[in-house]
Amino acid sequence: MDHTNFPEAQTIEQLRQNIATIQARIDQACADAGRDPQEVRLLPVSKTHPAEYLRLAYAAGCRMLGENKVQEAHQKWQELEDLTDLKWSVIGHLQTNKAKYVARFASEFHALDSLRLAQALDQRLTIEDRYLDVLVQINTSGEESKYGINPEQAPELIAQLGEFSRLRVRGLMTLAMNSADREAVRGCFIQLRELRDSLQAIAPAGMQLTELSMGMSGDFELAIAEGATIVRIGQAIFGAREQPDSYYWPK
Repeated sequence: MDHTNFPEAQTIEQLRQNIATIQARIDQACADAGRDPQEVRLLPVSKTHPAEYLRLAYAAGCRMLGENKVQEAHQKWQELEDLTDLKWSVIGHLQTNKAKYVARFASEFHALDSLRLAQALDQRLTIEDRYLDVLVQINTSGEESKYGINPEQAPELIAQLGEFSRLRVRGLMTLAMNSADREAVRGCFIQLRELRDSLQAIAPAGMQLTELSMGMSGDFELAIAEGATIVRIGQAIFGAREQPDSYYWPK
């Protein structure tokens, strides 16, 4: 992807316009797929941008922001605590020893990938007396550079997650293959949707796997066509990042 296609938004109006443009594309993708636009939530991803800049995003209408690195997100949460209705979604890989940060402030977490991490989160959420919406991250591309469990591991983990009262398991998340081959990318999204459907049939009582978090700035329309309910959009709203993707998803 040519990141120069995404100039940095520097004003509230530019951010508002970028959000409106993406929302219009979401609406059109839904129309093309015969879906209700209300079924798809736009999650603006604000990683690398400082807290003061994110006040502009708040003024432009953002009420939930996605972050990859939990300590970066935790710092921003502290700096923006006066914005009491601003919520945070942690979408990047989480080490078990950092579960305490997510438990303290996040409203949702998109990258649950082990029983051990689920245990750590549940314990910390109990201490904080909080609950957390979580999505299980699936590696649909088979790329070693991406986190997430293999699809065949999902049934066992989903069954085990029913034990944790503080975790509200809402669905699945994936990062599609980094490829110019649109059909290969689409295949990742199809695989996640089909896996979700099969898991719902065997999920513990009361667990509703309604969410599919898939699709980013370069491929979200394909994701919507295949059933995405959350699209994670960063650069198309805020502008190109200085750091390469490998900074956020290291090998």
